[in-house]
Amino acid sequence: MTTDNDDANLPAPVDSHGTHDSTEVSRSWDHIGAIIVDASLQRRQNYHETVRPRVIALVEAWPDAATTTGFRRRLDTGTLSEVISWPSPGRLAQVEDMTRVLESQGIETVMDLRGALSDPANRAVLREALGAVRHVSPKTLDYIDTLSGVSTGGAVDE
Repeated sequence: MTTDNDDANLPAPVDSHGTHDSTEVSRSWDHIGAIIVDASLQRRQNYHETVRPRVIALVEAWPDAATTTGFRRRLDTGTLSEVISWPSPGRLAQVEDMTRVLESQGIETVMDLRGALSDPANRAVLREALGAVRHVSPKTLDYIDTLSGVSTGGAVDE
């Protein structure tokens, strides 16, 4: 399902462990795999009906994918499609490509990602590398900021 309502695509609040808590004001994940999958699936999708349940399933099934190394190990099993119930190869390829970028940039944890996005020089390099991934637009880059806990005030849906 697609939506033109950006508010419907905002992620639900999550706590520091990546689980949802309606009292928490943060809109971030403490799980690299969750950030990558969320950012990859969000394009033209309803967040609450389509994206959020799949990201929660990922976090629950692959808690060890909170780091880039752990996520890579899980991706290499070839079971991501089943874990998130997503058969389309395009989005899965985007997940793979975004993971490669984080690996090439030496980003292992969400804290590393936040640090890179908070440092002007590293931010430019990382955004350029991620922006080279197919379907990663400036809006998606801003959304990754939001998911990683870096506030930019950028748009969510493409």
